[in-house]
Amino acid sequence: MTIFMFLFFVCVLIQPLWSATLPQVRKSIALPDLYEASIAELQAGLSAGHFSSVDLVKAYFARIEEVNLKGPALRAVIETNPSAIATAEALDIERKTQGPRSALHGIPILLKDNIATIASEGMNTTAGSFSLLGSVVPDDAGVVKRLRKAGAIILGKANLSEFAEFRGNLASGWSGRGGQSTNAYFPNADPCGSSSGSGIAASIGLVAVTLGTETDGSITCPSSHNNIAGIKPTVGLTSRAGVIPISEHQDTVGPMARSMTDAAIVLSIIAGPDPNDNFTLAQPPVVPDFTQALKNDALDGKRIGVPRRVFLDATDTDISTAFEEALAVLRGLGATIVDPADLPSADEILASNNETVVLDVDFKVQLNNYYAGLKSNPSGVRSLADLIAFNNDNPSLEEPLGFTDQSILIESEATDGFTSAYFSSLAADRELGGALGIDAALQAHDLDALVLPADGFTTVPAVPLGFFSDNVTIGRAGPETVYPAPGVPFGLSFLGTAFSEFDLVGFAYAYEQKTRTRLARKAFPAAIPKTQLIDVVMFTQ
Repeated sequence: MTIFMFLFFVCVLIQPLWSATLPQVRKSIALPDLYEASIAELQAGLSAGHFSSVDLVKAYFARIEEVNLKGPALRAVIETNPSAIATAEALDIERKTQGPRSALHGIPILLKDNIATIASEGMNTTAGSFSLLGSVVPDDAGVVKRLRKAGAIILGKANLSEFAEFRGNLASGWSGRGGQSTNAYFPNADPCGSSSGSGIAASIGLVAVTLGTETDGSITCPSSHNNIAGIKPTVGLTSRAGVIPISEHQDTVGPMARSMTDAAIVLSIIAGPDPNDNFTLAQPPVVPDFTQALKNDALDGKRIGVPRRVFLDATDTDISTAFEEALAVLRGLGATIVDPADLPSADEILASNNETVVLDVDFKVQLNNYYAGLKSNPSGVRSLADLIAFNNDNPSLEEPLGFTDQSILIESEATDGFTSAYFSSLAADRELGGALGIDAALQAHDLDALVLPADGFTTVPAVPLGFFSDNVTIGRAGPETVYPAPGVPFGLSFLGTAFSEFDLVGFAYAYEQKTRTRLARKAFPAAIPKTQLIDVVMFTQ
């Protein structure tokens, strides 16, 4: 049902806050506060020589050190890249001699730990599982190749829900390798998943920008819970080659950042065809520069629909109130709100089991292919069946108390491949989500997009919309996590037809610029790293 859902998370425009004093020779220079620093601000400082990419990497490493396993122990990052400083040194020299390659030249980026990087660089690619620790992938993921070509620095790997939340009934943000990651806006709050670490890291400036992946809500939900901007692209806009899979029919890779501007910069670089992912060969021939969509008047004259039935049937009071206020903002920005603009297939989507059928079959086939394609794997795991056995044989690593379930893996292993039932479910899934779903609603009401709050029956929409009130009743999300909780963010999403990202980015940006929701609240004090660029630059003078 999510194949044709394209969600964009707005979070906040980033207002630079500046560090106080620099060394004597640089007293007049203001350095960006890394909690909010944008790509543009970082590039300006790099180009002016106020700091280097080496300084940036060292500062981000120090910030990770402060809060990842110490202090609040957010567990957002599984590992850092031992080659990052050497890469930064080379890119600093290149900047001086040849100029920057792109807007990401010398900018550190954190990858979700299901996105492959070559083992010789010194990092693992494990989807959070000890079954893949030390495994050697054949190549960088397709999106990583694009990032490297653009001059980005891979800072490390972010924690995630193990196997992108396709293992069993486990708390979001937990993996065997990474442990339970938690939200920075309330102690032990649910970060949502599966791109949990990517969301947490971006939210408090542990890195400039991050990449996440989504099959069903895994970029949108953590973007919502962590007060950041995220883009879940159309399947086929970004390459999945080298990404530990769930389903080729729903998996996608997208940016998670502190602003829609930064997310658009990253998407412009990672989008495009890849011969190693044939789904990307069906995208429009020209990849747009998504930064050209960033206009304050993008919503003026547009028709935006509200698909209330099913998707808004069980929405929290705080979220409902904020959503109605958001609709008023959209009207104020010149949009016509069509309310309701229900999906004809909404009730069928709710009742359907088609997505489960498709994902269970795809996961077994594609994960087995992934394991088979590894150059080596010290654990000896070479199939889904091996993985299930490995987890049972290593309970201290993979089945600690409260995190033992493998029901999804077992259900997937029991499938029989591409049967007629599978193809029937795949066809129905596409139709319910597209021709009878989003596309039908757009056409029936002559709409430019749909808008929804992040929570409710849908797991996919989100963008900084507001925060739970301080007197909200704290709920239990997992053995070690809570949700909702006071001050935890929630989001808003813009949905459209396939490959309509350019327009949706513009709508999200216009809303973001008007509301600047992200700036309304910071993480709880202990979760805010104290290290700033000045602390690093002072030692390099």
